[in-house]
Amino acid sequence: MADRVFLHVGLPKTGTTYLQGVLWANRGLVAQDGVLLPGSGHRDHLWAALDAQGRKNLRRRGPKAKGAWGRLRDELNQADGTGLVTHEFFCGASRQQAERVVADLAPAEVHVIVTARHTAGMLTAGWQEMVKNGGTAPIDQIPQKSGPGSEFSWRTWDLQGVLKRWGSAVPPERVHVLPMPGKGEPVDRHWRNFAGVVGLYSEYPLPARAANQSLGVVQVELLRRVNEHLSGFKGPTARGRWIRGYLAEGHLAAQPGESFGLDEELLAECRRRAERAVRLIRRRGFDVVGDVESLLVPAELTAQRSVTSVTEAELVDAAGQLVAVMLADVREMSGGATGRRKRRSARTAPST
Repeated sequence: MADRVFLHVGLPKTGTTYLQGVLWANRGLVAQDGVLLPGSGHRDHLWAALDAQGRKNLRRRGPKAKGAWGRLRDELNQADGTGLVTHEFFCGASRQQAERVVADLAPAEVHVIVTARHTAGMLTAGWQEMVKNGGTAPIDQIPQKSGPGSEFSWRTWDLQGVLKRWGSAVPPERVHVLPMPGKGEPVDRHWRNFAGVVGLYSEYPLPARAANQSLGVVQVELLRRVNEHLSGFKGPTARGRWIRGYLAEGHLAAQPGESFGLDEELLAECRRRAERAVRLIRRRGFDVVGDVESLLVPAELTAQRSVTSVTEAELVDAAGQLVAVMLADVREMSGGATGRRKRRSARTAPST
């Protein structure tokens, strides 16, 4: 059995894709540092997070999704040294599910890593992620979803709740809270903090920019409204490739945009939740790697627009730009432009 196992449980939108990208792209280096990443790739850890929570209809995710947690557990049980499991969907586990996951890894010394950011940033980024995955609910409705299966809700965005559930499963000194570094800090600080906790001391090649691209306020509201009219994009692969990949990050992210924020009522709720989380961290004595004060919502936020301020004229303009580039894509994929060039060349070529 592995001597120690680190469970990186999220939260979502806290640099998890960046950290996981570095890990999986450098699996050999991770192994050289004495850390096992069980499974064959990122998807195994996603499936394991859902499987450990007893999700139904896992086979829709893939034929090997059901039983994924058991396979990772068995691989860790047969390993020596240190193991690492990482996916942000683990943070949706109930208290009982978290305790069962930790018990499954006994007698290993289990550590829980929680990457975090202030609640207002979490909510705006999380709602955008939901929209990029096909969601249609307005930003003021989505946090109130509850219960298992609510990956896009307070269940996974509320730091205090996640720390309470997972903090019941391991001693406080083995709960590591990693606030995301702020602007002005070295670009590799988040990775260095994470690697230091796990014990990854090699020099890892790091990406030059964040893994996920953000949309402007007009663009994300346009995508939400487009999602309302889409059919046939129900599976995670279809949503990932076409809604997230093609529409959101392929085209809408390229449009100039303004950052968006929350209305006063929702912002006040975020402040209350952030304050409760910081009080819990201090009271329980969790290990904090970074600035715990950065988890509080700043008194003054940078200029942001609320989603409700987006006008119909702005949406029409953004939609027009989107249709134009999509039409160019259709022409290119159909060979239309190439075909016309060939016909034009044939007409102007000298006869023999």
